[in-house]
Amino acid sequence: QVQLDESGGGSVQAGGSLRLSCAASGPPSSNYGMGWFRQAPGKEREFVSAINGRSGNTFYADSVKGRFAIARDSAKNTVYLQMNSLKSEDTAVYYCAFRFGLYSRAAHDYNYWGQGTQVTVSS
Repeated sequence: QVQLDESGGGSVQAGGSLRLSCAASGPPSSNYGMGWFRQAPGKEREFVSAINGRSGNTFYADSVKGRFAIARDSAKNTVYLQMNSLKSEDTAVYYCAFRFGLYSRAAHDYNYWGQGTQVTVSS
């Protein structure tokens, strides 16, 4: 069983920055993918970014490429999402997700989810 504990959401003006954290407890190996998804009101949950635990390779949605950065601290089983140059369209609930094996851009491929953290960007 893997548990995910998110933190770091909040409100910020357009152009500002926030950093999200996701601490995973219980993963038995480094062969995993951890991702961030977001869901705005009335919209489907969408892929934002992910990282493969073993290789450290990172992946981004086109909408956040160049503005967001994902990183991991293997010793702490924690993944971070640094969000810079935030825009109003980034406003959503952000969810951390975990799956065994390589990352995926599809939400249904993830077995474990965090509770979600609200990010609000005002223009």
